[in-house]
Amino acid sequence: MTAKEKQHQEDLQRLRDLRPMDDDFMRCLFKDNIPLAEFVLRIIIDKQDLTIIGCETQKDMKRLAGARSICLDAYGTDAARKRYDMEIQRQEKGADPHRARYHSSVMDVENLHSGQEFKELPDTYTIFITEKDFYGKGEPVYPIERINLATGKPFEDGEHILYVNGEYRGETKLGKLMHDFNCTQASDMNYKLMAERTRYLKENPKGVSEMCRIMEDMRNESLKEGIKKGRKDGMKEAALRMLAAGKYVLEEIADISGLSLEEVNQLKIERKI
Repeated sequence: MTAKEKQHQEDLQRLRDLRPMDDDFMRCLFKDNIPLAEFVLRIIIDKQDLTIIGCETQKDMKRLAGARSICLDAYGTDAARKRYDMEIQRQEKGADPHRARYHSSVMDVENLHSGQEFKELPDTYTIFITEKDFYGKGEPVYPIERINLATGKPFEDGEHILYVNGEYRGETKLGKLMHDFNCTQASDMNYKLMAERTRYLKENPKGVSEMCRIMEDMRNESLKEGIKKGRKDGMKEAALRMLAAGKYVLEEIADISGLSLEEVNQLKIERKI
């Protein structure tokens, strides 16, 4: 068996073990699948008349130069122009409240253009589906809303953050949905739309081929990121040595190391050189 054939067999085994709770599989579930996105959001938001008119997976957002970009798992828009960012968070650190705040703020920047009034900013929903019960209280959903502490009334700024408990298994629509999110086989799922898409990606030759190609792309992207990070670390190490030597002006360090002047300045501040 060649190395390529061995890798393909490993991909097939990995595919069999994937669940909607795995973000790479979840993205494929919702890709070009507005009905499924609408179905899931209706259950999570508890709004049965919600109509989704667009859904993108792996949506890149970076409006401000120098700001950290994010890639959204599933990004939807409804008929009332409300925006929905649905994220899978399997590790506790990925569900940090500051991350939810950042996702929400990036959607704000992305959806207000020059010349628009602030009141035109659409309502946004940042939804973290966590593998474990992040807040540990057994609740199916933890809605996060701002309130005016002086009056005790909602702030009503249109920002909504929800933590969905992936461990919840109550006899409700959401409990059944979270069960499906943790299934590896379509035959074990409650909901037809989830099962049909899962079956296509795991059992249909075209779907399996699509998933294998995506896993290979992700592997290649991870390799590129690793190489890029290694180069960046080397550039920083060179800059730190020049800073420590005290023989170079910052512009020279930036030119020689390949870092920006801003990055060199930041290194100097962080290391107190």
